[in-house]
Amino acid sequence: MTKPLADRTDVYDVIVVGGGVVGCALVRRFTLEGARVLLLEKSSDILSGASKGNSAILHTGFDAPRDSLELRCMQDGYQEYLDIHARMNLPLLKSGAMVVAWSEEDLRKLDGIVEQAHDNGVADVRIIDRERVRALEPHLAAHALGAAEVPGEFLIDPWSAPLAYLQQALMHGANTQFNAEVTNGQFDGGVWRLLTSRGVFLTRTVINCAGLFGDHLEQKLLGQSSFSIHPRKGQFVVFDKAASRYLKNIVLPVPNERTKGIVLTRTVYGNLLVGPTAEEQDDRLHARVDSEVLSQLIAAAVERIPALEGMPVTATYAALRPASEKKEYRVRKVEGKNWITVGGIRSTGLTAALGIAKHVFSLYDTQHCPPANQQWPSMPNLAEHLPRDYQQPGYGEIVCHCEMVTLREIDAALRSPLPPGDLGGLKRRTRACMGRCQGFYCGARVAELSAGHLAIPLATGDCHESH
Repeated sequence: MTKPLADRTDVYDVIVVGGGVVGCALVRRFTLEGARVLLLEKSSDILSGASKGNSAILHTGFDAPRDSLELRCMQDGYQEYLDIHARMNLPLLKSGAMVVAWSEEDLRKLDGIVEQAHDNGVADVRIIDRERVRALEPHLAAHALGAAEVPGEFLIDPWSAPLAYLQQALMHGANTQFNAEVTNGQFDGGVWRLLTSRGVFLTRTVINCAGLFGDHLEQKLLGQSSFSIHPRKGQFVVFDKAASRYLKNIVLPVPNERTKGIVLTRTVYGNLLVGPTAEEQDDRLHARVDSEVLSQLIAAAVERIPALEGMPVTATYAALRPASEKKEYRVRKVEGKNWITVGGIRSTGLTAALGIAKHVFSLYDTQHCPPANQQWPSMPNLAEHLPRDYQQPGYGEIVCHCEMVTLREIDAALRSPLPPGDLGGLKRRTRACMGRCQGFYCGARVAELSAGHLAIPLATGDCHESH
């Protein structure tokens, strides 16, 4: 006698569709709560969509909309990251931030920014005068008139964190399927039957974390979508590591109604980053850089930090954010359908991911038995302010001299429990090909070492790209 679908062991409790930072955090949360979870990702690796490009900042939520789900998730995610990062060997670099007033109009807006920060529970935000700004950031242009100081902002590794979340889930029994695009599905009142490019998968609950295609997934499987994605492109310029000595704080502009504006910040990798822009486009797949816009970003950076004049640019890249027709997060549970959508997560997704996972689990109406003893992955460190692998004996060889990536690091990534599926994944796990030469010197060696390991093999020239 055939068992009912709901009783079969091949039925997952939860399938998360989409392996961005939020999807990885959700797989972790539900697995640690005792659910049997599968991640479906249509690309060959995690973070292949909107999550691969961001400014890598852990935000306090000082400027998030008051009393919003976004604020709650950001602050919950911020605190959970602080609580767990050391156990996962994830880097955390205290930088602080300043919302800098570059005009009298900006200066008049600082009181409102501080008031909102205090309303949001970020009590240490305060206004500082131009002399204090110069004392904290002596390389800033002289026309900085004052700032709102935000001491609690941090810099983190935006790629190792979601990788750690998913690796911890795998340690507790979660599963993944890559190159598995969901093409259709049916719900029988108790179980979803999802048709994918890798076969059919069964689950009691679907969580839609499909990012730039989240509205399409709702339309395809539910017959209608509750929101509409309007991709917003952000272009970035990465200055050479020598530039990072000219900045300590994250320098934010006074925002306008449309965008938070262009940010100047160091990265944990030792570079200085400027961006993003905010450009509307229809294309959900391609985020192309534009030389004129990049020149404008460089000029804006030099205007704010004159010492950057003539500083070499290591890389440029563009990324798409899954903006929707509304500013708020589009998170909803569909009653009677065993379906939760997590959409419209824009620039704050890295900070909020763990908090979003906590909130979404609160919408889930099934209890499981959490594992008695949690295991914790220890991630390889890629941050410049902490000891790197090349400083330890036995690393074999330096494969990428720009980023000091060792043979041991590349080999460990390729043989890890969650190995890269393509060149982008290998870069994000090791930083090979991401330095000054953009893979010109190490590309052939990286191709040789990764031969037979990647789902999408790379040719020698594939490393030579701006990213």
